[in-house]
Amino acid sequence: MSTSITSRLSDWQKKKLRSFLNHANLSLLFKASVHGYNVNAFHQKCNRQGSTVVVAYNNSGFVFGAYTSKDYGQTNTNIADDKAFLFSFNGNKVKADPMRVVSGNPQYAFTDSGPNFGSLVFLYNNTATVYSNPGGQYQFDPLLMHGNDLQLVEFEVYRVEDCGALMEKPWRNVQWNAERRKGLSTISEWKPSVSSVEQARILMVGPVGAGKSSFFNSINSVFKGYVSGQANTGTAGSSLTTQFRTYSIKPTSSVSHIPFTLCDTMGLEEGLNAGLDLDDFSNILRGHIQDRYQFNPSMPIQPDMPYFINSAGLKDKIHCVVYVIDACKVKILSDKMIDKFAVFRRKANQLNVPQLVLLTKVDEACPLVAEDLKNVYQSHYINRMMQEVSAQLGVSLSAVVPVKNYSKEVDTEPQNDILLLNAVIQMLRAAEGYFDVLQRGGKVCLDQVISVLQNNVCFTAPIRC
Repeated sequence: MSTSITSRLSDWQKKKLRSFLNHANLSLLFKASVHGYNVNAFHQKCNRQGSTVVVAYNNSGFVFGAYTSKDYGQTNTNIADDKAFLFSFNGNKVKADPMRVVSGNPQYAFTDSGPNFGSLVFLYNNTATVYSNPGGQYQFDPLLMHGNDLQLVEFEVYRVEDCGALMEKPWRNVQWNAERRKGLSTISEWKPSVSSVEQARILMVGPVGAGKSSFFNSINSVFKGYVSGQANTGTAGSSLTTQFRTYSIKPTSSVSHIPFTLCDTMGLEEGLNAGLDLDDFSNILRGHIQDRYQFNPSMPIQPDMPYFINSAGLKDKIHCVVYVIDACKVKILSDKMIDKFAVFRRKANQLNVPQLVLLTKVDEACPLVAEDLKNVYQSHYINRMMQEVSAQLGVSLSAVVPVKNYSKEVDTEPQNDILLLNAVIQMLRAAEGYFDVLQRGGKVCLDQVISVLQNNVCFTAPIRC
């Protein structure tokens, strides 16, 4: 099964729905094509989640559903909700305003035994269908609501999350004015403390579609001064990256030295013989795999195969691992995916490789950040997502770095550049911790090393775990 769980709502549809909900954020909880067209799966993902929107899709082009501000709790009782409503987008009418129908009897807005709104019952009889009976709770014309097409091609549930007002003060300090030039200078002047290494090798690891390849393209764009694409990016059910790739950025007239290389891998996937294999990951960390090695998830690389480096030196090893996670999907990381992260974390810890978490798409996750990227460290919502991913992956909050990759833009933007450059600086500081450990010969707690480095404090003795 693919672990790339993406919203089927268009940006315009999502924006219109959010306008009905005081511009709250919509966080995908449940997708029937992934989790199953049955009520038990629905409850497992959607119970006790507060306000939710259910969204159904049919082959006639209709996107329709219902909102409730109350919990699903499987009490099998009728729930009163004077804020509940049904809605429908007619996909055949380009960008026509959606229909909105409020309950004529809010004392019976829905039944919490499932997505049952009386006049519309979704996942009817645990199938990809809708039961429709206008009248009673909700009055509507079936032709306008769903075109009399009750067979579903997808069904999704979103948690409605109030992003809240901004914090009074940023909880991390970023100098947004002249910081871009300073960031470029800081990176250009950095050199590994080990003479045998010219560039820090930074490995990007994460689920399909999280933004690993996009991050390289974004960093490359910052140094070039315009948005460019080199690494393969896009949306797919399985990893677009099928080779191990090492990406170096060419020096420019303003930046003469680029002291790092970004390494890209297959995406992490839940299933057996799918996605990046742990043995391949271990060999990448040890420096045994060459650029352009073609991954085979069912058969990891062996010492007698092409692209295997038998006598790997320090310059070939990975000096920092960065786990890349989509901020919009923190809430729907499956237990299997979190377990897979834990396995990879343990392997990296065994080899004393420092690790960071890159939280991408922060603008899509929080509308306040979309309005102004400078709000990223004042957003209550982004702060919560960073704390949650910190807890899920078992890394310190100081090791979680938010970014916005370039995806739709054609020109670079100073504030976005600053956030991206700050992320690279954190990676270089983490890599410096790796070299310090080697030079001192002591085993240290890597999360503490990262914390020390991120606070620009030099340590003179190993920090014991």
